[in-house]
Amino acid sequence: MLGNVLETLRRESAAVLPANDKPAPKLAELIEDPAATVARLARQIGSTEALRATLVSTLRDALEEGRASAKELLARTRNGLACAKRLSATMDAVVGSLHAAATRHFYPVQNPSSGERMAVVAVGGYGRGTLAPGSDVDLLFLFPDKQTAWGESVVEAVLYPLWDLKLKVGHSVRSVDDCIREARGDMTIRTALLESRLVAGDAALFAEMVRRYGAEVVEGSAPAFTEAKLAERETRVARAGSSRYLVEPNVKDGKGGLRDLNTLFWIAKYAYRVDDPADLVEAGLFDSRELAIFQRAEEFLWRVRCWMHFITGRAEERLSFDLQRQVAAAIGYAGRNGQAPVERFMKAYFLTAKDVGDLTAIVCAALEARQQKPRATLTRLLGSLTKRKRVRALGHPDFTLKGQRLSVVDDDAFRRDPVNLLRLYEIASRDDLAIHPATSRLVTQSLRLVTAQLRNDREANRIFIEILTARRSPEAVLRRMNESGLLGRFIPDFGRVVAMMQFNMYHHYTVDEHLIRSIGILAEIDAGALEAEHPLANSIFATIANRRALYVALFLHDIAKGRPEDHSVAGARIARKLCRRFGLSEAQTETVAWLIENHLVMSTVAQSRDLGDPKTIESFAGIVQTLERLKLLLVLTVADIKAVGPGVWNGWKGQLLRTLYYETEIVLAGGHSAIERKARVELKQDALAARLSDWQPAARQAYLARHYPAYWLKVELDRQEQHARFLHQAEAAGRTTATRVETDRFRGVTELTILAPDHPRLLAIVTGACAAAGGNIVDAQIFTTSDGLVLDTIFVSRAFERDDDELRRAERIAAAIERALKGEIKIADLVAQRRAPPPRGLTFQVAPEVVIDNVLSARHTVLEVSGLDRPGLLYDLTTAISKLNLNIASAHIATFGEKAVDVFYVTDLTGAKITTTARQLIIRQALLAVFSFDHDKAQAARTKAVARA
Repeated sequence: MLGNVLETLRRESAAVLPANDKPAPKLAELIEDPAATVARLARQIGSTEALRATLVSTLRDALEEGRASAKELLARTRNGLACAKRLSATMDAVVGSLHAAATRHFYPVQNPSSGERMAVVAVGGYGRGTLAPGSDVDLLFLFPDKQTAWGESVVEAVLYPLWDLKLKVGHSVRSVDDCIREARGDMTIRTALLESRLVAGDAALFAEMVRRYGAEVVEGSAPAFTEAKLAERETRVARAGSSRYLVEPNVKDGKGGLRDLNTLFWIAKYAYRVDDPADLVEAGLFDSRELAIFQRAEEFLWRVRCWMHFITGRAEERLSFDLQRQVAAAIGYAGRNGQAPVERFMKAYFLTAKDVGDLTAIVCAALEARQQKPRATLTRLLGSLTKRKRVRALGHPDFTLKGQRLSVVDDDAFRRDPVNLLRLYEIASRDDLAIHPATSRLVTQSLRLVTAQLRNDREANRIFIEILTARRSPEAVLRRMNESGLLGRFIPDFGRVVAMMQFNMYHHYTVDEHLIRSIGILAEIDAGALEAEHPLANSIFATIANRRALYVALFLHDIAKGRPEDHSVAGARIARKLCRRFGLSEAQTETVAWLIENHLVMSTVAQSRDLGDPKTIESFAGIVQTLERLKLLLVLTVADIKAVGPGVWNGWKGQLLRTLYYETEIVLAGGHSAIERKARVELKQDALAARLSDWQPAARQAYLARHYPAYWLKVELDRQEQHARFLHQAEAAGRTTATRVETDRFRGVTELTILAPDHPRLLAIVTGACAAAGGNIVDAQIFTTSDGLVLDTIFVSRAFERDDDELRRAERIAAAIERALKGEIKIADLVAQRRAPPPRGLTFQVAPEVVIDNVLSARHTVLEVSGLDRPGLLYDLTTAISKLNLNIASAHIATFGEKAVDVFYVTDLTGAKITTTARQLIIRQALLAVFSFDHDKAQAARTKAVARA
């Protein structure tokens, strides 16, 4: 192999490099014959000590040349595997040179005894003959028996220079007996030795170890090895992220990554005794198409990983947002059809991860079939009778059971009736059956049967809707359909969003995975499994008349992502076409289209509008129009937000949605919002009064009169009681400025409540102190009392796992807020110290926008400001607003990943709206100027980053 690499290196370098840029001969010489190169160097130098020093310098140059050569090869051929092999060949030359120097020049023996034999063996990833630029180098120093003094000296002579070269070397020193004994007892060592490869030294000794490993370790232990490797994979995947569709995947250890491919081949190699993936076709494990998929996936993942290491200069395995653009550019992706280069690159990555998952299923199915043995007992006969009954219960002659898994009776079942492709999943859903992996494989191989005729077949579409709206695990069945490729082929518009990522920090999953997860959450709400978490959605679900329309709308709500036009509008248009095909009535179709076109409205209004303003409710009710639509939209919104990713949904969002629902319900039911609001305020006050039964009646009534209606409608009862006792304690202590902190592990936030006298710059001071103390504000509630105090509740993202650590941090933030409110510290200077743009400011670009609206509220002008989020942004915005001599009546803060959307209800100092065009222009320019700092800094940093690359 080294000869081939050498010849390739020479030929490629000569073909692409100018004469004066051709590589120096030392790398080529080292690869061709390390021992001869070292001998020639020794003759030129003469002294052994001088040889030691010169050798390290020579090998350092060779490593640098090898890395440069590998990087050039990667850029030119776009072949990641070739790059990894080039780096491995370079390392072979380095290790071989050190072994030759140690055994022939530093510690030579003329007539070696049996104890003076040694082999240097590459194990692990290096043993496969592939290395990434930042990979560890794993070596085994193999001896026939116990290590001798000579052997110890040689090992040190090889290792010390490798460490001097700043290489990450993992090494072990073992005899052949040690290897066999430890491989039997330790699955990690067994796996490392499985792909061992001789680099230098005694070939007969290495061959003896390989022979004994096969006879004494591998023989008869394939089932145990397979089970251990699959269990290890589950643990690893759970640690790296359990979905292969995470938008910042771990290329090495994540689901669908390189380690999955390695595991797949380890298992196949162990069970089938093959040395090359190409041999798996002859072994009957893969067909030629599947082998091509394996090889294509391996090359692509190596290409991505090598570029990640080259770009970062370290062994970076997580494909973060910061890296995705750079890797996409290095590989050469271009934008197309409304998709950015990075989005096309990540789609290719996720499709590759899906292919790896398919191949893993194939290997597991083959091994399962290989290991199954029929039981020659009476229970086998009884079992067969039971099985026949269960097969009859499947209800179709083309389906049967194999090992308690749903299968087809023969390979022609789908060709006989293509509707069987969908019928397979319908039966699996109905009877809660796992599908046999061989049958899933056959589905993938039969996708050409999914034609326009099948897509328009009434029975096929009926079956699909039954699967989608099934009360038992529709998420799991849809995911299996997606992984086999059937879902995207049957619904081509869905196929367009398969493996499509959204390049932002808000969405945790690809579009198809998000849609499937949202159906799973909807099914849980439907089944009443989330009553504690979503009491309103749970209570109204049984009263929904259009259950089928809700499932279809949720499944299709993001189906137009990645298109140039608004995905809500385009999605409604696609839905109208698909719903007719699915067999929905005209009324159901219009409901689905309306839900998709408005699927973001309820979330937007709830999080960024003043729900205590009657105009907000009236405007929203005008969009919804019917109580049925309100119910549908609430449940859809809950499922949509929860399916975005872990931690996105929280109780605060739930409270906002419930408040919006109840307020709108009154209007839609024919009531008048103001009248009903008054009655509900009184009910809320009565409930709190009952909680404060230990207070004097006069004190209780005085407290109830301090809050405006908006407070009673927005704040839940438990928090109202906390606020009441907090204010009572502060006043008893004679304090007009006070703070209170509380952690919320479930929501992942820490809550800070601030009591202070009202004044125009109050919110700016609070947000500034928070930013200066390192608190990242994710939400805020702002309320003014009738006696001139402000009760603000600030939610900051959690920084520590332990509650006591988080409480100490929160108390530091609260102390900073109190000191700022008392004028003891200068906020502007403290915030300036944290002014540097965050690293992801270089990755994401969000055009700042300011919308000034006088229609949304009857009494206030609404300022909606959106742009790239950063530490201290809210402080900068509130400071700018106060300098404009505007009063902030309420603020609504929402963060969608890297994008901040902050909404302020304001008036001028006389309490009037801002109506003049000139004044609005000044406000818009001042708020846009807040983002100019970030934009300029990011542009400068982006220019530098490109120059470094």
